[in-house]
Amino acid sequence: MSRNTLPTLLIAGLTACMSLGSAAHAGDQSPKNGPTLAKACAGCHQTEKNTLRGYFDNVAFKAKTIQMRIDDSIELVKFDEDEVKVVTTQGKSGDGDALHQTKKGQELKIEYTESDGVKTAVRIVEKPTVTVAAEMLVSTPEMERLLAGAGKKQSYFLFDSRPLRRFQEGAIPTAVSLPYSSFDAMTARLPADKSARIVFYCGGLTCSMSPASAAKAKRLGYQNVKVYREGVPGWSEKHATALSAQSLQEAWMASETPLVLLDVRLPQEAAKGHIKGAVSFPAAQAAKLIKGLPAAERNPPVALYDAKDGKQAAKAAGALLKAGYHDVKILTGGFEAWQTAKLAVATGKLPVKASYVPKPRPGEIDLELFKKYAANLPPEVVVIDVRNPDEVKTGMLKVARNIPAEEIRLRMAEIPKDKTIVTQCSTGVRAEMAYHELKALGFASVGYLNAAVSFAKDGSYTISAK
Repeated sequence: MSRNTLPTLLIAGLTACMSLGSAAHAGDQSPKNGPTLAKACAGCHQTEKNTLRGYFDNVAFKAKTIQMRIDDSIELVKFDEDEVKVVTTQGKSGDGDALHQTKKGQELKIEYTESDGVKTAVRIVEKPTVTVAAEMLVSTPEMERLLAGAGKKQSYFLFDSRPLRRFQEGAIPTAVSLPYSSFDAMTARLPADKSARIVFYCGGLTCSMSPASAAKAKRLGYQNVKVYREGVPGWSEKHATALSAQSLQEAWMASETPLVLLDVRLPQEAAKGHIKGAVSFPAAQAAKLIKGLPAAERNPPVALYDAKDGKQAAKAAGALLKAGYHDVKILTGGFEAWQTAKLAVATGKLPVKASYVPKPRPGEIDLELFKKYAANLPPEVVVIDVRNPDEVKTGMLKVARNIPAEEIRLRMAEIPKDKTIVTQCSTGVRAEMAYHELKALGFASVGYLNAAVSFAKDGSYTISAK
């Protein structure tokens, strides 16, 4: 790369790469006011003073910061581990140590104080398990029995109360989409028989859409209404979800959402026609071939299809579930259904190696680009190591300067306004928080490294993808 040619940061969410030479600015040094109430929460709650309602995204104990997602916005909230009060999903009260157990995506309410633009949590409440009358609950074993007899007799009607897009991503087999938000306009999907067994489900133990749908159905006169409270998360622990050919196309293929797509037919059969992007994964060899898939710990979404009846796909899905994959989907009707829907078909030999590359998070820079910076930093770029001073004593990139994440605001004068800033830590968590802090403070040209960085006593280091 020429010294006179400015490199580009590969920043997610932009329609074009931003120039590293573009002037960063901090004219308005007060954080921009974002939403305080997630859209999904607005149905049951109103905006409250000094209160945020959204979803837990991450926590950095060393930086004493919680990252909360409110729709497309990010809020950073400081906390004192000994002072903050935390109420868990189970209703137990404790201090900040309880946040070690909080799961990504958990719905939260954060009550805070604010001083000089910095929010500090005083009370954090995880959304509790929704209350459903015991006689209305359906357990996972009961769901298994219902589905086992689905082909013999229509003994139940199963409705997915989640938004249509979530249904398209994968639903419990035999379910029909009936989003809670559209319930009143879609009651024609309910059975005519008011005594029929109706089961609603949604996004898990804390999701209120299925209980609310059940309540609406009861008001319409339905007498045998049930709720599968564990929903898709509970079902997916041991079972595959289902999706139609149209859902696979719309929710995954057309949107180019990262997905591991496996064709479980024999290679010679698949070569005659298959879904573009699929990898050969013969069902009979599933236990062996799993070793070549992206690690289960990365939780990649995996979709499988066979010729038609789903038996081979179910066999391979069972092997995946046993191996620890919990986002497994089966294409209903297999490849025949894909062809019937007149969707694009590819021919020729399928690849045997599957890859999974999640879409970059906003602000995330290319790993290989950062490695080049670490080796030879362009003058237009500044790398900030946002770890604490005691951590950098064990090693630090020679091209970086150290400003701990919690000191970004206080030490803004040390951060140049006419260069691109790239933040880095040991895991990417604090680096991302620092990125959002800088963006909120008005810096326009900012990115962060979402990767693991470790240092040895001899000063060497390794940078690897998470």
